[in-house]
Amino acid sequence: MNFGTPDFVSVLTRVSIALAMLPVLLGTLAADEGMWLFNDLPVKHLKDKYGFTPTPEWSEHVMKSCVRFNVGGSASFISSNGLVLTNHHVGSDTLFKLSNEENDYYNDGFLAKEFGEELKAPDLELNQLINIKDVTAEVNAAVGKGLSPADAAKARRAAIANIEKKATDESGLRSNVVTLYGGGRYHLYQYKKYTDVRLVWSPEANAAFFGGDADNFEYPRFCLDACIFRVYENGKPAKIEHFLKWSPNGPAEKELVFVAGNPGRTSRIFTVAALKHQRDVRLPYILDFIRRREVLLQQFALEGKESARRAHDGLFGFQNARKARMGMLQGLQDPAVMSAKEQAEADLLAKIESDPELRKYAGAWEKIADVQKRRAATQGMGVNLSEQLFNLAQQLVQMAEEDNKPSAERLPSYRDSNRASLEQQLFSTAPVYKDLEQVILADLISRMVEMRGGDDDLCQKILAGKSPIDRAEECISGTQLDDPEFRKTLAAGGSKAIQSSTDPLIQLARLVDSEVRSEQLASDELAEIERQAYAQIAEAQFATQGTSTYPDATFSLRLAFGPVLGYTEKGNEIPAMTNIGGAFEHEAAHAGQEYFELPKSWHQARDAKKIDLATPYNFVCTADIIGGNSGSPVINEKMELVGLIFDGNIQSLTADYLYSDRQGRSVSVHSDAIRDAIRNIYGADSLADQLGK
Repeated sequence: MNFGTPDFVSVLTRVSIALAMLPVLLGTLAADEGMWLFNDLPVKHLKDKYGFTPTPEWSEHVMKSCVRFNVGGSASFISSNGLVLTNHHVGSDTLFKLSNEENDYYNDGFLAKEFGEELKAPDLELNQLINIKDVTAEVNAAVGKGLSPADAAKARRAAIANIEKKATDESGLRSNVVTLYGGGRYHLYQYKKYTDVRLVWSPEANAAFFGGDADNFEYPRFCLDACIFRVYENGKPAKIEHFLKWSPNGPAEKELVFVAGNPGRTSRIFTVAALKHQRDVRLPYILDFIRRREVLLQQFALEGKESARRAHDGLFGFQNARKARMGMLQGLQDPAVMSAKEQAEADLLAKIESDPELRKYAGAWEKIADVQKRRAATQGMGVNLSEQLFNLAQQLVQMAEEDNKPSAERLPSYRDSNRASLEQQLFSTAPVYKDLEQVILADLISRMVEMRGGDDDLCQKILAGKSPIDRAEECISGTQLDDPEFRKTLAAGGSKAIQSSTDPLIQLARLVDSEVRSEQLASDELAEIERQAYAQIAEAQFATQGTSTYPDATFSLRLAFGPVLGYTEKGNEIPAMTNIGGAFEHEAAHAGQEYFELPKSWHQARDAKKIDLATPYNFVCTADIIGGNSGSPVINEKMELVGLIFDGNIQSLTADYLYSDRQGRSVSVHSDAIRDAIRNIYGADSLADQLGK
């Protein structure tokens, strides 16, 4: 499962603001529900239920042992010399960028036998969280009362930009203000960045994604969805103080385990009106887009082996997204789910209406409902030409204009505090495949014409008298943006170079820029209305239930926990763990089916009796996770790594909106399986010896 691609996910599922709050619609917490802030862990709950108290030292060590992938996903340091463990599917973006027609590292795997053979990623950035600070008062002080939503959004954006810039200048750390509790709180997160990241080991795709789309979001599972990188500083392996020791035996059934990672976005704060908008408007629209792109990539892949390789990463992402969004939609279409939400909302409103001090917050729900109506009226009418080369063009066009403004007045991506990360992506040397880019752009133009109508003025200007296919061919074949040096030259030339450029994609980005900006302003205004309304709901919730709870996910570091535990499905007892022998049995049961053939290396190791078939392979626990948690370390109370999150089962797909541990489970690779495979299947004794040391 692709539990970690926030850029991709944000394109498909972006709601108007980064809503983040406690599950007010659910009332009290269910079981071990929660994606907890590291500066506000549920210490009492853990002590009362499990007899375990996380000390400040425990929390700091776990926090600083974790890293975040800028391409989406989570990871952890697993050695003192810079080794980083994540999922194969989190690393797949880099695996594809490092691959070519001769070397297919995604499908065939990779192993560096010594430091000099480790492959440098072209544009990968890892973030290690160092510090968290509450800056709520500073942000709120900048937003005066009586401001229009547009002016309030502008003032808030400027305040956040100034906080980030000051923190960056003073510390040298990447500094980002994170919105929590729907605007009820703002925290400054400061990260140490690692930009020299190198690939060390990756298994074959047939081991990492064994079972393919058929097994995705299912359990039992048999996947080695793991990948190892190393961070460097000054050309040498980085010396890491905080890293996870490797458990000698992994977790036991019913043992309490912890998941430390960066869950992307949850929507448990959403009002009933917002959920109905997701159910009836947003998710159906997204699914239509996903299915269309999935078919497009499938057709492109049929053109040949190299075309299939080029399309594979995107195709996997869209297949995964389709299955995930279907699970979300099915949850919202369940009358029992919506009924529970409606009852919880009614109960909270009743409490508010009965309290003179809280009655002022009652109008928040109506404001949110109005925002949903306004969004529904424009759904699908925006400019969406988002493919790799056009995105580069749009960034260059916008950056040239934004650079003429003070940092505090720029769009967030172009602030000084984000500049280094922006340029790393903008000037990446990763390969660009124009044939694939062309068919994607043609389809995006065609879809835009379908949504807005062929006589739409902007569509007519985009087409310039040509069909979508011919217009895309003209733009892609004529652009030089696939050359990173050309992009650097354009960026260095600023507004003058952009305005005088004859590159067809730059011209296209300039053509649509005014409408894109208008859409952004309108979105910001709605977001501000919603943000203020959710902040009021947060204050009402704090007043009625206290503040000791967790905010919705924001792709920032959180801690979840729960026991390793099986479950019952259709009258069958589903075991907590599988073993390596089960993988071979699963292969035999699906003989001849695509994605159910284990690599030759596995069969050779089995035949040579190098592997113990009883070795635990995958396991499930009740920890509360969501997209973005892929690659999260699973640890025990001793801060030892016992597993690696890579999926959730099908029953967990409602987790965007609600948590249940009745059947919902997170799925992990067992630490024994990773270590033993590295040593006994891939013959990498030196690498195995470094794990946890």
